[in-house]
Amino acid sequence: MGWETLNDGPLLDIAEGKFDAIVTVDTSLQYQQRIVGRPFAIVVLCPVRNRLELLVQLVPALLVALDAIKPAKIVEISPP
Repeated sequence: MGWETLNDGPLLDIAEGKFDAIVTVDTSLQYQQRIVGRPFAIVVLCPVRNRLELLVQLVPALLVALDAIKPAKIVEISPP
């Protein structure tokens, strides 16, 4: 989408109206950016290490979260 150069704030601004949820591994996003009032939810994946095989293990919980999450809410998903 050409958004790789955007910082968090502008990225969230441009995402408004385009997505129902944003999935990230940036655990500090929710503390650095204002989420209240945003029309989308944020799901933060919190693997032990940021490796694909560990992220894949979180996908079942991610799908459940995406089905239930509401706009302007944040859900963290960690390994069991």
